[in-house]
Amino acid sequence: MASPGEATVNTSHVGKKKKPAARYWQEPQEKEKDENKVGEDGGQTGEPLLPKEQKTQKTKKRKQEETQRQGKKFISGKSDPFPGPAPIPEGKMQKFKRKDKTKKNRRQHYKLRDMIARSEEASEMAQKQAARFDLLLPEDAGFLEGDEDEDTCTISQEAIADAVDITSGAKYFNLKLSQFGPYRVDYSKTGRHLLLGGRRGHVACIDWQSKQLMCEINVMESVNDVKWLHSETMYAVAQKKWLHIYDSNGIELHCIRKFNDVLRMQFLPYHFLLATASATSFLQYLDVSVGKEVAAICTKTGRLDVMCQNPHNAIIHLGHPNGTVSLWSPNQKEALVKMLCHQGGVRSVAVDKSGTYMVTSGMDKKLKLYDIRAFKPLKSYFLPTGASCLSLSQRGLLSAATGDIVQVYKDVWNTPMTKPYMAHRARGTVWGLHFCPFEDVLGVGHGEGFTSMLVPGAGEPNFDGLDANPYRSAKQRQEWEVKALLEKIQPELITLNPNELGQVDHATFQQRHQDRVQALGFDPLAKEKFIPKFKKKGRSSAGSVEKRKKQVAHEDQRDIIRKTVEDRMKMEKEREEREKKKAVLSSSRSALDRFKK
Repeated sequence: MASPGEATVNTSHVGKKKKPAARYWQEPQEKEKDENKVGEDGGQTGEPLLPKEQKTQKTKKRKQEETQRQGKKFISGKSDPFPGPAPIPEGKMQKFKRKDKTKKNRRQHYKLRDMIARSEEASEMAQKQAARFDLLLPEDAGFLEGDEDEDTCTISQEAIADAVDITSGAKYFNLKLSQFGPYRVDYSKTGRHLLLGGRRGHVACIDWQSKQLMCEINVMESVNDVKWLHSETMYAVAQKKWLHIYDSNGIELHCIRKFNDVLRMQFLPYHFLLATASATSFLQYLDVSVGKEVAAICTKTGRLDVMCQNPHNAIIHLGHPNGTVSLWSPNQKEALVKMLCHQGGVRSVAVDKSGTYMVTSGMDKKLKLYDIRAFKPLKSYFLPTGASCLSLSQRGLLSAATGDIVQVYKDVWNTPMTKPYMAHRARGTVWGLHFCPFEDVLGVGHGEGFTSMLVPGAGEPNFDGLDANPYRSAKQRQEWEVKALLEKIQPELITLNPNELGQVDHATFQQRHQDRVQALGFDPLAKEKFIPKFKKKGRSSAGSVEKRKKQVAHEDQRDIIRKTVEDRMKMEKEREEREKKKAVLSSSRSALDRFKK
């Protein structure tokens, strides 16, 4: 009780904070707190939990959150009817499949095992992403379809240009250049720029979509071929004497006198190599990034005026007057493959972008299709006048020029060529054919100038913006050029089978291993004989040592048995699959079954 004169102080509110109003998201927390409290009988109330109990509570809470996330619980309490990521069609996944899964060995080093697992995860993720993004591609390839009983090859270019929209119709045009023809044609990698080279010295480069002339010069001597280099700022011209390099303004940058009497050229974009074939039977490679000659090969086959490249593996195909086609790499002085294709001289060669098929035409008036993987002919056709020029589009259309008529064939690999898909008569004898990348356009160079034909379904509808972007700015082109130079493939890696680069050369490895054994006098990779470690306290008695030796031997034997069982099961599975296929074939009905009683 306070004495008179002393002030009284109310201490009921000292040290207490005012409790805030409860919110709906805090209710479950309050409940959890009440549950965590132990009653008076338990002996503890509000005491801090031990570290182990805290860990177990955290793991429980994390598991609850994961289950809620999987079930996709919303505020309404309903679960997601379509949980997980959207399924991807199996066909799309197979389209972007990179490699089969690596078979894991039990005795692999743990670091190697983890590295292989990470690599496979990254590959699978890239495959799924590519399959998902494939659904978002905006354009589809189409083809020309006629009315009932109408043949598409009878439809004229004027009719197609009138039927399509204004932008597509403007892609059909003729350039009358009768003074300096006939003309060789080349499109840039992006398909935006056109390069024309007249036999009598006229060279012009054009932005053909906007019809803007970039430069026009006359070199005052005969021109055999023209070719764009890595970008639209530089191009090469094979003139009468030497090889010349010009920029897009028509200024001569280089005159390379080592490359003389060049007749045909091919540019390998990922290797920055310009391959040239000359009248003196030389095949030469020029590295345009450093300006050095990489290789000069004397083919000893006479004049080289038929040339093309395989876009899949950068192998050069040369046609010869004796009817053979030879395959060349800058790493070897001899031909990789020689194929006898025609009874007369070879006039033209073309290879599709997948590197699977090759088309040749010869003086014997035959057009032949070959499977390059097996080096065997698939089909052979007789053309009345023979094909002087051949070209393959990105979608597999084949164009063949016979005199002044250009014929385009569709799906030549799977169906027989009975009639052309499209046909067009040029104003003069055709001297050069080239499909424009990413456009349904075929460029035709002839004696009277140049014709841009509309060929529906020829070009790839969707381009890769990181590789060849037709709409890139000057800054983007410069950045792409730097990246392309950094990622340049060395000419030593050009092989007939590019998949060999990721494989182990077992024959060479075995030979090296034998040489090493002879030099050392023992096999360093041989498995060391197991010597049991000496143990104390009577654990290294003769019986226990023998027991340990037998245990190790049994483990090795188990591995051998396991491997043989796996091989046996694999063979059994293959045999069952063969039997199933036979059963399906035998169960299928034949046309002769109707005569059976």
